[in-house]
Amino acid sequence: MLSILERIAALSRPDLYGADHNHASAALVIDTKAFSQAAIHSALADVTTIELLTELVGALRPRHPDQADIATANVRTLAALLRGEPQLAAGLGSAICSLLEQRRHASLYTDIGILSNDGFFVELKRRIAYRFLPPALDHAYLADAIDEVLYVDTDYRWIGSVPAADWMELFNVIKIATPAERADSARANVIAGILDAIRTLSCRVCALGLEPRLVRSNPDIETFDSPFLMQNIEVNAYLEGYARMLEQGGPPPEDARHLLVMLDQCAALIGKIRKTASSQGTSVALTYVLVALSQSIDRLHKLMFLVDVSGELPSAPTVDVHALANDASPEQAPPVSLRCAGAIALTQELVEAHNTKYEVRGLFAANIDLLAKNVTENASRTGEHYIAESRAELRHMFASSAGAGVIVGFMALCKILLGYLRSAPLVEAFLFSMNYSLGFIVIHLLHFTIATKQPAMTASRIAAALSSRDGRHIDLDTMAALINKVFRTQCVAVLGNLATVLPVAWIIAMAWHQIAGTHLVTPVKAMHLLHDIDPFHSLALMYAAVAGVCLFVAGLISGYYDNKALYTHMARRVRQLRGLGRWIGQRRLSRLADYLENNLGGLMGNFFFGILLGVTGTLGYLLGLPLDIRHVTFSAANFSTALVALDHDVSWQLAATSVAGFLGIGAVNLLVSFSLALWVALRARKIRFNHGIRLLKALGRRFLSAPIDFFIGPRDEEPAAAKTELQRKT
Repeated sequence: MLSILERIAALSRPDLYGADHNHASAALVIDTKAFSQAAIHSALADVTTIELLTELVGALRPRHPDQADIATANVRTLAALLRGEPQLAAGLGSAICSLLEQRRHASLYTDIGILSNDGFFVELKRRIAYRFLPPALDHAYLADAIDEVLYVDTDYRWIGSVPAADWMELFNVIKIATPAERADSARANVIAGILDAIRTLSCRVCALGLEPRLVRSNPDIETFDSPFLMQNIEVNAYLEGYARMLEQGGPPPEDARHLLVMLDQCAALIGKIRKTASSQGTSVALTYVLVALSQSIDRLHKLMFLVDVSGELPSAPTVDVHALANDASPEQAPPVSLRCAGAIALTQELVEAHNTKYEVRGLFAANIDLLAKNVTENASRTGEHYIAESRAELRHMFASSAGAGVIVGFMALCKILLGYLRSAPLVEAFLFSMNYSLGFIVIHLLHFTIATKQPAMTASRIAAALSSRDGRHIDLDTMAALINKVFRTQCVAVLGNLATVLPVAWIIAMAWHQIAGTHLVTPVKAMHLLHDIDPFHSLALMYAAVAGVCLFVAGLISGYYDNKALYTHMARRVRQLRGLGRWIGQRRLSRLADYLENNLGGLMGNFFFGILLGVTGTLGYLLGLPLDIRHVTFSAANFSTALVALDHDVSWQLAATSVAGFLGIGAVNLLVSFSLALWVALRARKIRFNHGIRLLKALGRRFLSAPIDFFIGPRDEEPAAAKTELQRKT
């Protein structure tokens, strides 16, 4: 077959399809006559073997899967060859018919491209295992034939790039040459497989639609007739009528439009559950069921369209068969029928799903989108509290962050003292983690603010504002105003942290010296602390970026647990703890339940953020990697501690470098965490924002028009809610 591949490559020159088409056709006939007839006939000698199709596809396959022009030319050349050699076309058609007659079809339509009922994590484990060692092929199933014929994982790319008209031209040439009895037998087997697949998919939709987690998300399923159950009844009635038509030659089955109405109601119910998940929360298991249901319903639509005898059923919502049917080839071939277009679309979908069935990325892409959106939605609602609308709110933010700076000053003291214990690395990591975690939780309980925790929340708020528009008519001035508010709020929060952590750490170091008679740290340790925040002669900024990643992850964790608290009805579960209610009283228990449901994300986000900060340095030490963290508030506290330990005897260059160091660390903390959070929030909402330059210009105009207000806000600016309330009263 190598000679065939070489000939096809030689015949697929673009000049063959130029203006002088008749000359090209004559050249094509001459060249096809010159083909290695012995090689072709030997390949067609055993038409029952699958090696023929494997080698034939290998001849059509371009060197690169994105070479659409070469793939298209190869398909046209093969069609021209078979048109001139009817006996070859008949042999190829007989081989395809034998394959369709000998193999079982149903699993191809019910399993390929549709998630199994095993659940997300079982499916993930299966894909990872089969990625390294695929399962054994069973030659009784048509689905496994794709493994042998289309064994290259990128085959779906060049197959999908060939116009539908060219594929239909090739199939028509083979169909015309194939004996009628062989073609009819193969067609009957295909229809029987599709009908079996319709019955199987309908049963799966019925079973998944009655899953307890789905019913809990929408109790109306139990109150009213479930469309998931009713569609199965309609499918069985339709299939019984279809069987009578095939076996007894009776009238065609009743119109399936009522069945499609049931499927549409199922799809609408899935959409309703997805929509309510933003307020009630979701889980990986629920998302998995919704994805599997959507895939099964979509496949049912497509299979019903293919076997419909009335010719009046609409195609599936996910494929435009009209556009595909009118996809004419460069040779201006006549448009294909709608049913053939639907068959081509389904075939391309099955090939792509089969080539990517062991990809882990596709599984995550299909299932995590809803969960990620809900996580970022919860972070967005939290982020609204981190955006100051007026100068009064800015003053409140400054006071809140100043309180956090006081707590961080004592956390820095505890970290230094814990370091003097000289514990084993893992024990030290645990102690550092608990110091960070408990300190951050205390800050949260006291309603104080760590400046670097803001970006993960405010980025989701900005993405939520973008998602309410179509991406083409975005009010850039309004977006610039929102980003300006976020910027100045974070600047004020950072200043609030630094305004107290610097003097508090200095006072603690001076008090320690007065009480203990020695400095909190030795001069050598003090120089080491200053070197750690040197932005020019150390990896301080890189470690600050690592801390920014930890901040971003903590934001995701916070959103995840907020979503989990809503989905699992945390408040109701806590109120059911009778023992705790007898101990603290039912009223306090109710307040605790409400607090946990509203603040579980914040508590867990702070707890895990502390663990990430505590273990990162130890992990880098154990692995021998340059891995550590630098946080702006702790770096500022270390600067004050080192200043006291050196008796304030430092050069102005060293002091300036250290100040620039912790300010640069803060900037990197904010930039990295904000960028990652905004990227994830945009991806979760499937938003593509292409107006960055125009947005920067809008921000520049705001700065030039009022530079002071850009940083501290206009004097008369009030919260939007207060303005609305005032207008309502007046």
